[in-house]
Amino acid sequence: MINTYSESSLHAALKEWYGRTEWNGRTLDQFEQPVDGSIIDIVRGDLLIEIQTGNFSAIKAKLTKLLPSHPVQLVYPIAQEKWIVRETAVGRPISRRKSPKQGQLHDVFAELVRIPHLLPHPNLTLELLLTQQEEIWRDDGKGSWRRKGWSIYDRRLLQVLHSATFAAPADLLTLLPANLPNPFTNRELAAAMNGRMRLAQQITYTLRRCELLTISGKQGKAYCFERLQ
Repeated sequence: MINTYSESSLHAALKEWYGRTEWNGRTLDQFEQPVDGSIIDIVRGDLLIEIQTGNFSAIKAKLTKLLPSHPVQLVYPIAQEKWIVRETAVGRPISRRKSPKQGQLHDVFAELVRIPHLLPHPNLTLELLLTQQEEIWRDDGKGSWRRKGWSIYDRRLLQVLHSATFAAPADLLTLLPANLPNPFTNRELAAAMNGRMRLAQQITYTLRRCELLTISGKQGKAYCFERLQ
């Protein structure tokens, strides 16, 4: 049985989904194992599997410590489809509606921008999961003013729809829009992603740090980025 500590339902469910507990009567994976002073979500032979459902800043120090000595697979879920479930402060259901936002694989750059220096490490593999999720909001007055005091109480996994593995930084270039010119500006990249300028800046910063893009000139005041691979 997997010990869930105080983790979210999403994190616990992904460990259940991802873990291989038995094959031909033999236990394959171990859960919440101590390795070099850190607790690892899943240990599969020599491979350490870490499931990160939140901010990558929270795992930066752990990866920095583990990568020199261990192969690490970092698993990150992205909600392609999400339902907002509203509850009272004590958990009584109020409503359920589908969010208009649809997550895509390139959304991971909003987190990769926090660890670009670690991405080229040969021991690091990234796996992205497109999922269906429920996000539980409670009317407890403790949440963000943007949500008018509603707090995000939990996230629940409904289904894993697709997975994609990136074994090297160059694989991340496949997440760029297919119709993007070369070179391109942040504005052109944002236009290809429905106007998301901040995400475009995060993408070009991360790929430059991985030496996959270079600044090749300017278009007016805007930098032009050219692929190096």
